[in-house]
Amino acid sequence: MSKFTKELIDDYANKLLIGLTEEENKTVLDEFEVIEANMELINKIEGISEVEPMHFPYIKDPIIRNGDVCENENIEDLLKNSDKVSDREIEVPKVVD
Repeated sequence: MSKFTKELIDDYANKLLIGLTEEENKTVLDEFEVIEANMELINKIEGISEVEPMHFPYIKDPIIRNGDVCENENIEDLLKNSDKVSDREIEVPKVVD
C-alpha cells in the first residue's frame, strides 16, 4: 500500500484546483494515517481474503408486508402519555436555534 506524503497530498490538491494550507495538508495526512491503520487492521482479519465483496449490502429480496390491515391505537389514549399536547400534536422542546 502506498503511503501518503505531504507532496502527494499537495499534488492531488493542485490537480483538483483546491490548494491546501499547511494546516489543511496536515489534517488530511492525519486522516489518512487513521484510514491506513484501520485498513491494516481489517487486512489482519483471518480469512478476509476469502470473503466475496458485496456490491449491494442489503437483502436482495426485501420482505414486503402482505397488506393485512392492522388496528391503530387510539390517538387520544396515546396523547395522554405526553405532558404537552396541542391540537392532537405533541409539543417537544426546541433543539435548534
